[in-house]
Amino acid sequence: MWTEHDNSLTRTFQFADFQAAFAFMTEVAAEAERLDHHPWWANEYNRVEFRLRTHDAGNTVTKRDHKLAAAIDAVAGRHGVS
Repeated sequence: MWTEHDNSLTRTFQFADFQAAFAFMTEVAAEAERLDHHPWWANEYNRVEFRLRTHDAGNTVTKRDHKLAAAIDAVAGRHGVS
């Protein structure tokens, strides 16, 4: 689940291995481009961590962040992670 913390939506996903995590990130990158809203993220081996917030709105959580979070969740579902 996404949690709101320190003016950001945050969530961490865990995959079977680095290759699976990277495939997920590649698909998320395409969604972020489509939505014209780009996340902060970090990856270490099989874990991908996100922080979503809207810079144009003073680094607060907006509808754009919730829309991107839903898109990321859909990609995660396609990759077998919920």
